[in-house]
Amino acid sequence: ISENMSSPRKVFVYKCLFALTFWNHVSLLVENKLLTPVSNNFPEGGSDQNIKSLPLLYRNRHQSKASLDWVVMQNTTESLSLSKITNANVNKLVALLSNFRQGSRLKNLTLTNVSVDWNALMELFQTVWHSSIEYFNVNRVTQLSNIESYAFDYSGTSMKSLTVSKILITDLYFTQDDVYRIFADMNIADMTIAESELVHMLCPSSPSPFRYLSFLKNDLTDFLFQKCDNLLQLETLILQRNKFESLPKVSFMTSHMKSLKYLDMSSNLLHHDGADVHCQWAESLTELDLSSNQLADGVFECLPVNIKKLDLQNNQISSVPKGVADLKSLEELNLASNRLADLPGCSGFPSLQFLNIEMNLILTPSADFFQSCPGVRELQAGRNPFKCSCELQDFIHLERQAGGKLFGWPSAYVCEYPEGLRGTELKDFHLSELACNTTLLLVTALLLTLVLVAVVAFLCIFLDVPWYVRMTWQWTQTKRRAWHDHPKEQETVLQFHAFISYSERDALWVKNELIPNLEKGEGCVQLCQHERNFIPGKSIMENIINCIEKSYKSIFVLSPNFVQSEWCHYELYFAHHKLFSENSNSLILILLEPIPPYVIPARYHKLKALMAKRTYLEWPKERSKHALFWANLRAAVNINLPTSNENKCGETD
Repeated sequence: ISENMSSPRKVFVYKCLFALTFWNHVSLLVENKLLTPVSNNFPEGGSDQNIKSLPLLYRNRHQSKASLDWVVMQNTTESLSLSKITNANVNKLVALLSNFRQGSRLKNLTLTNVSVDWNALMELFQTVWHSSIEYFNVNRVTQLSNIESYAFDYSGTSMKSLTVSKILITDLYFTQDDVYRIFADMNIADMTIAESELVHMLCPSSPSPFRYLSFLKNDLTDFLFQKCDNLLQLETLILQRNKFESLPKVSFMTSHMKSLKYLDMSSNLLHHDGADVHCQWAESLTELDLSSNQLADGVFECLPVNIKKLDLQNNQISSVPKGVADLKSLEELNLASNRLADLPGCSGFPSLQFLNIEMNLILTPSADFFQSCPGVRELQAGRNPFKCSCELQDFIHLERQAGGKLFGWPSAYVCEYPEGLRGTELKDFHLSELACNTTLLLVTALLLTLVLVAVVAFLCIFLDVPWYVRMTWQWTQTKRRAWHDHPKEQETVLQFHAFISYSERDALWVKNELIPNLEKGEGCVQLCQHERNFIPGKSIMENIINCIEKSYKSIFVLSPNFVQSEWCHYELYFAHHKLFSENSNSLILILLEPIPPYVIPARYHKLKALMAKRTYLEWPKERSKHALFWANLRAAVNINLPTSNENKCGETD
């Protein structure tokens, strides 16, 4: 050690020299079998901090196992851990701890597996209370004898924190005050009694210095600390995993705790049924954990008004009622694992910054959330059964506008419905603007409908569709009446070689040229003419149809006059209908005069089609060609009619 060495380095060297000297002496004692180590849990490192927690407990080789002679280095030990404390060695432990008077370096004591009588346990606690120990931890304690009243002296203690877990009381008949009063009146800041099947705890007899109390995993009920006025300094209260049921009673319990800031009531049996029960919470309470209970929508009627952080996950909440809760200070709200069907609004939470609604029943979250909640900096809405539809498109657009406010995006946001899109991340789901914009879709559909109606109307007018519908109806009705009047007739009997259709303006040519040359020429040709063959009493339509039906051919005398005649149009339609219905070649077209295309009306589209596809006879102007014309026409209508009609040839003028 040189004079130029720094002070911290000198201190470290002195400690090393002291430790080497000490362990040299201990090694000699062990080699001479004068000492046997009880614990040999040496620290692995060589830092000064590790040396502070070094256990230095030995049993004298010459002593019996029942009596222990403890060797303790009071000036070097800050933490001490012992196990298997029994009635056989507890007195030695009490004697050992008596050496650590206030001012000693021992601050932390941990005892594990303690099985002693009640009085011995209290004596052990009393010794610790008057020692230099500040943090006392006891794990797995079994009380063996009957519990009796003990006058515990709390004065002059250095204790700050007591943690007791897994206490087993074997005495089934005892006065509860003899146990609970000992712990309730402890004058320390922190106390934890966990996993001990604790069913009750008394209110302290006087104003208590408790700032932290934890009764984790016990059997405490709604009767705890009711009307207790002596926990005025308590800031944190942990009552997780107990058997509390009434949320209003919990609120009344806290109403006398004027300094309470954090309350953990998770994993209980809490419920709140209606608004008839008034709740009264500590005004200082800012953080409340009510997760894993049985709370429904009514919980929002019973909450601390000044709460800043609220945990309601894993309950039975289906909606956040509007106008009920007015939590102006609430900054963080956890509603995960509930039954919510949509994002809650922020009308009652104007200061909300963090919202967790994961694992609910939200199919299509509202897209106006950030508009109603402008202060929210982070929204956790993943792991919901999202339905990928047009409504969800707005929420996806919301994420792009939110600037990273959706926590867990995109991996936690996946389509659940429809089945074909299950597993698809929302960022990869897209629909066209037309498919999702209802107004645009309606306008487009309306325009298409109007266009379709206009096209149909135009075609109907241009092609005279109503006229054709009317004619089809007439044809059907005539055929139905004919079948009704003659149901046994299998087929129509042909009576004429040809039916003549012509305009009255062309009647002179028909009567002077067509009829004489066919009926009075070679062969026996029977012609059907409306003037002589229409049956009186029947409608013109019915007569036309009957004549066409009973004629082998239909001769149409075409001219500009023909296309201007309505009746000629009827006759052409019915003849054309027979052409297709009977698959027969029954039409003969005679072009008496050339017909300019612009003269033919639009509804005569069938006539245009016939003239374009079928061969027609054109009346020659030269007389030398008339004989050939009549020969061709006779050949076209030549057919053997039934015998009953053949004798009528030439009888009609």
